[in-house]
This record gives sequence, C-alpha cells and structure tokens, in this order.
Amino acid sequence: MTSRQRVGAALAHTEPDRVPLDLGAAPTTGMHVDSVYLLRQALGLDPAGTPVKVAEPFQMLGEIAPDLREALGVDVVGVGPPGNFFGFAQDDWKPWTTFGGTPVLVPGLFNTEPDEKGDILMYPEGDTSVPPCARMPEGGFYFDAIIRQEPFDEDDLDPADNAEEFTLLTTDDVAHVKRSAEEAAEAGLAVMFVVGDTGIGDIAFVPGLKLEHPRGIRDIEQWYMSLNLRPEHVREIFERQTEAGLANLKAVHEACGDAITVVYVTGTDFGAQDRPFISPKLYRDLFKPFHTRVNGWIHEHTSWKSFMHSDGAMWKLLDDVVEAGFDILNPVQTSAADMEPVRLKETYGDRVTFWGAGVETQTTLPFGTPDEVRAMVKERMRIFGPGGGYVFNTIHNLQAGIPVENIVALYEAVDEYRTYPVD
Repeated sequence: MTSRQRVGAALAHTEPDRVPLDLGAAPTTGMHVDSVYLLRQALGLDPAGTPVKVAEPFQMLGEIAPDLREALGVDVVGVGPPGNFFGFAQDDWKPWTTFGGTPVLVPGLFNTEPDEKGDILMYPEGDTSVPPCARMPEGGFYFDAIIRQEPFDEDDLDPADNAEEFTLLTTDDVAHVKRSAEEAAEAGLAVMFVVGDTGIGDIAFVPGLKLEHPRGIRDIEQWYMSLNLRPEHVREIFERQTEAGLANLKAVHEACGDAITVVYVTGTDFGAQDRPFISPKLYRDLFKPFHTRVNGWIHEHTSWKSFMHSDGAMWKLLDDVVEAGFDILNPVQTSAADMEPVRLKETYGDRVTFWGAGVETQTTLPFGTPDEVRAMVKERMRIFGPGGGYVFNTIHNLQAGIPVENIVALYEAVDEYRTYPVD
C-alpha cells in the first residue's frame, strides 16, 4: 500500500498492510527540535553540527523533513497556512542555538536576544516595539504565554474582541495549502490540514499570541471561569470563531478537494490527569453544538476525517465526542484516569480511530530503558492495531531530554511490530 492507502484503510476501520505512523503532521504529534537533531544524528542523516529547522516555534518542534519521514516510514504530512502561532512567516531562516545546545534554524522574526534574566522573549508578528507575548525561561525548552489582559468592564465586554485573531484565509494562504497538499498527495502521503479557527476554546489561542494588543478575556484563569460565569458571552465568541472556521474549511475544500485526508478540527484540552476539566453537561451545552456543526459540514461536503486532540481523562466525555461526529481521537493519554487501553479499544474501537497511545511520554519514554520502550510499543500495537482504526504516534509531542537510545528503540520497535497481523 501507499501511505495514503494505508491511512485511508485504517480510518475506514479495516486492516492495512501495516499500522500507519504519524510524526509531525499536527502540532500535537511532533518532536522537540533537540530530539529531532539527536535522532537525525543517530540515523546518520546529517554530519555533526548540521542545524534543524524549528517548524513550530511556540513548542519548539523540529522539522520532520522528507528524508527523516522516509527513514522512519512516516505516512502522514501536515499542511496549513504559512504563518505560525506568533503571527509571522516561517521564512528568512537564521542560525540559533537552543538552551540544550542544539544548532537550529529559526525564522527571521524569531527574537534570539536574551533579556537581563537570560530569557528569550517572543513578540507578536515579530514586532519588538510592542510588549512581548511569550517567554522562554533561561534553560527552558519552549515558550510560555505572557498574559497581557487589559482591565475590562463587565458591561462592555465585546465577543468580537476574543474572536479578533480568527480571520479568513487569504488567497495566498489557500494557494499555499493547495500546493502543499497536492504535492504530498501526489507523493502518496496522507495529508492532514491544520488550521486553528475551528478549535473553539483552545487555551493556546486565548492569550492572543499573534495580536499586538489583545482585548477581551485573555487571562487563562478568567477564561476558564467564564465558561460558567459568562456562558452566553463565550457562546457568542464560539459562534464568531466557528463562522470563520467554516468559511476557511469551505475555501480550502474548494481548492484542495480530496487531496486532504484528515482535518485537525480542534486541539482544545478537556481532560486533566484524573478527571475532565469540565462536566459532561457543560461540554454538551457549550462545546458540543459547535463541534457537531463543524463535523456535520465536513461529513456532508467532504471525504475528510475529523481529528480531535484532547489530553487527559476523556472517558466521561467520549460518548458525546462520538455523537458530535469526531472520527479520530488524539493523543489517547492512557496514563490518565479511566483511559485503560483495552477498555478504550473494546468500547470505541469500531467508531473512533485512535491516533496516538503508542508509548507513555511522561514515564516510559524519558525514564525507561530501551527494552521497556520496545515492550510498550509492542503491547500498544497488539491492543490498538487489530481491525484498523489505529494510527501510531507517541502520546503528545516527543519532548527534549529523552535519551536518544530510547528514541531509536521507539522507531525500531514501530518498524518491527507494525506489520499485520499485529500480535
């Protein structure tokens, strides 16, 4: 099978020739640039000291270049507009060194000058004349949002303020997506379209990282309280965001059609380690109607499959998630409460494609031995693989500081155990 056929079969809940593999198609399925560098060195893809591009600067994810995809047997590539979380283009590359000592290339508008504390500050649209929007602490691995919420009058809150960043894609944006998607599809790869506008309530967007002067409710604590204190206000924000998102989905579908396989609908987290962030009732009242609307449009007008990312303990919300029309669940955090792998597969395996779950990134991968990594990969393939409905990925992004021998063991085990029958 081609990669495209392989992923298509898994999404149709039939067994392909082998379990599909994703690495880096989505902002929640990638690898920190420090670890990408170590893996490339271990595989002999680069001479020592060769820099790796930072493909996503907020989380400092490294580029999964075509030669690395080919070496690992990766089946999926992500496409999206050319900008990043901070509102500037991924171009005009320049050298930098991470706090971990990794030589990298960053976009031209990425600020590389430390402040008096040794921290790296990031600016919206790369504009250093306005207050910074994010900070990478000295010795850190990625950026933390800086809350820049201005005082607001409860009676004067305007939903438009919190929807300011959700804009229509330009003609050039759509053309960029079209070129990228068609190129990947012609190469036989499955294609994931990633755009943030349909991720209603995604906390990564709430601080307004790409806005020079964000207005509205931008403090994270205020935002979560607003779900209960100001539900009608939040609902109106979601309405505006969804309108923009649907317009962008329509424009991209008109341009790309079936070149796209999967659309990354939402990265909003609903689960903590031991329980959901919100009650099932609040999900049904405030989020589910918009998810149902977006997924309904996707299923009525396209061949695409709908992708939902949410960390944590999702068990109590999964019936509603399925009813809302999601085809795919990521990252399948099996260490969270009630997220036992066999139970998930037996209960939802014929209705949901599990995209992730491959190895514990909080425990086994960073702190286990290579043999323990291999054993977990084998176990997860055995549990989730049968009957299709599974795409292998780590549980969220593979982070910095992981022993390279464990990373190599991970992908050696994937190669060994992904062929059907997986037992």
